[in-house]
Amino acid sequence: MAKKSKTQRAKASAARAQRKQAREELGNESPASENVKEVAEEKPKRSLFKKDTDSKETAEKSAAKAVSKDKKDAKPKKKRFQFFRDVKAEMKRVTWPTKQDVARWSVVVVCALIFFGVYVAVLDNLIATPLLVFVSGLGA
Repeated sequence: MAKKSKTQRAKASAARAQRKQAREELGNESPASENVKEVAEEKPKRSLFKKDTDSKETAEKSAAKAVSKDKKDAKPKKKRFQFFRDVKAEMKRVTWPTKQDVARWSVVVVCALIFFGVYVAVLDNLIATPLLVFVSGLGA
């Protein structure tokens, strides 16, 4: 199952809180008033282009924002060590080289360093320096 986004979790939490509050209110009221309340709470259908400015919807949205704001404050405490758990999980997925592979490639790298070091030294001392001295006329 896919993880829910922060917005989806906030909406679900707000909906649960609203249902809980409705259950508490219904527990205090008589059954006859429940039918009247259900009819009164029915929302009119929205049109595609008009935005309803129902005060009840606005209150619900502000309550959802308050719940999501409270969750934002609580999340850093829960996710304090999440980075380290993620690092540990990634390190388990890494394909580590064997000791033989490490030794083999270390030898290759050292040989390449020696070769290019000698190459640059030869170019510098036997070709570049005498050429610069000749061109500048300092050797004469």
